[in-house]
Amino acid sequence: MAKALIGYMNSDLRDPRLAAENSRLRARVRELEALVLRLSEENDKLVAARAEELLVETAPRMQEMQPA
Repeated sequence: MAKALIGYMNSDLRDPRLAAENSRLRARVRELEALVLRLSEENDKLVAARAEELLVETAPRMQEMQPA
């Protein structure tokens, strides 16, 4: 069983087209992972900025609602 798995995993080394395709796909996965990370960080920044805006907008109203 182990030999079958090892042979299966290394089979792309025998065919240069498969090796090239595998390499291309791995590179694309790395690009997409980097994009996801960048977009996630950008989204976090936008959420934090919006939360701060909401706090600034609602702070005066909250003070008006306080009993004297």
